[in-house]
Amino acid sequence: MIQSAKIDLSINILSLRQDVLLLPNTWAPHFNTYHYEGEWTVLPLRTPGGHHERIIPDLMSEDTYLDTPLMQSCPSVQQLLTSFQCPIGSVRLLNLKSGAIIKEHRDHELAFEHGEARLHIPIFTNEQVEFWIQNQRIPMEVGDCWYINANLPHRVANHGPSDRIHLVIDCVVNDWLRERFEQAQKNYVAQERKAGELLKMIFELRLQNTAVTNRLADELEHSLLEQT
Repeated sequence: MIQSAKIDLSINILSLRQDVLLLPNTWAPHFNTYHYEGEWTVLPLRTPGGHHERIIPDLMSEDTYLDTPLMQSCPSVQQLLTSFQCPIGSVRLLNLKSGAIIKEHRDHELAFEHGEARLHIPIFTNEQVEFWIQNQRIPMEVGDCWYINANLPHRVANHGPSDRIHLVIDCVVNDWLRERFEQAQKNYVAQERKAGELLKMIFELRLQNTAVTNRLADELEHSLLEQT
């Protein structure tokens, strides 16, 4: 299983920065307030149905993803997206303000192996931004394009003096994207235990019926629920 990958893309970072700086100040707080402290805000460029106020990236009641009016103010983003020869879902700008943190969490089944890849392109960042996946720091620099397996535990902290703004693009995996991944610098993680193995371990721990084994069984059951 791929944990993270640095994708080789041609990115005009100066033009992307100019686009961002000229956008209206209509950043909205990220919807998942449980997962962060400080300020973490969103500008939606492509959303379910193209609704500019829709900051949740999942389709839910909508049939397709469409550009929001803000995308018209981002010609460099539009140009970049035309180079993607795969279906594109949500496209957002995410701003993690100085001093803010995103707590460790997982985005269920959002992974290359499950048919969806989330790509991060740092537009503004600083050396004190820390992006961790499974306690491994990912060295995201301005102009990079990184895939992160969001189904794995990950967290972010901006300890620096300036904002961290990423362009975040959700892609559907197809042959073109698989080829990009073939050529990428990749970090791997071992496959998670199969459900049958976890169930057997939980059963054996429950048979022992001690405080320690029951607590371990509870933790394994929680892990199993996260995988399903």
